[in-house]
Amino acid sequence: MGELVFIGLGLFDEKDISLRGIEEAKGADFVFVELYTSLLAGFSLNKLENLIGKEIIPLTRRDLEDENGEEIIDKAENGRVAFLVPGDPLIATTHVALRIEAEKRGIKTKVVHSASIISAAIGLSGLQNYRFGRSVTIPFSDGDFISRTPYEVIAENRARDLHTLCFLDIDAENGRYMRINEALEILLSLEDEIGKKVISAKSLAVGVSRAGAEDSVVKAGAIKDLLAFDFGKPPHTLIIPSENLHFMEAEALRVLADAPKWVEELIK
Repeated sequence: MGELVFIGLGLFDEKDISLRGIEEAKGADFVFVELYTSLLAGFSLNKLENLIGKEIIPLTRRDLEDENGEEIIDKAENGRVAFLVPGDPLIATTHVALRIEAEKRGIKTKVVHSASIISAAIGLSGLQNYRFGRSVTIPFSDGDFISRTPYEVIAENRARDLHTLCFLDIDAENGRYMRINEALEILLSLEDEIGKKVISAKSLAVGVSRAGAEDSVVKAGAIKDLLAFDFGKPPHTLIIPSENLHFMEAEALRVLADAPKWVEELIK
């Protein structure tokens, strides 16, 4: 039987792939890539093809979700396939499902890990990773409907004195990537609608843009101030901290994320 190797591409461009990832891709009979689960802002498919010396076949959301990755599975049943994925390969549940299906069909699988926005955004913020609760995606609004899930997750985490990492929705096929100010507007709209006083315009938030790039931006401040802050090009990530901070977290936000002095009042 064949083999399917999941290879992480990291956060920003084709140079973020590991040496092990390059080695595995070079040894594959077929190399596939998906670029819809996250935006690699500096990524060049041609440069990566030159790096590994092979053609790379792009896959769409439809290929992987609607058709259950059958093209990859078919090739991996009798050959060696490398599947390149933004960030760390198994963060997206779609990829986990693909790995499960491959193993069930007797196809050997392997994982070559890489940097993930989960660890990168938390690390860049200076907030302590063990104080993060459940993460959540803030989706684009569908007409007048706005999902309440992000608000509810933030409420649950804050009730437990935990921070919330918020992924921002993307629609890669239409070139649409949610920005931090848009996500904050959605959260404030949900506060107006639900009214449980989970967040307000004065609440602390941390925005991270283009993690992994040389021009990445990390900025902490009141939501009302971040609404007007220019984080530049996507991808963007948002953190809603707990109402209480450890003294080292407050210092990290001041030094690393240009937070206002009043964050020191949140130290407990």
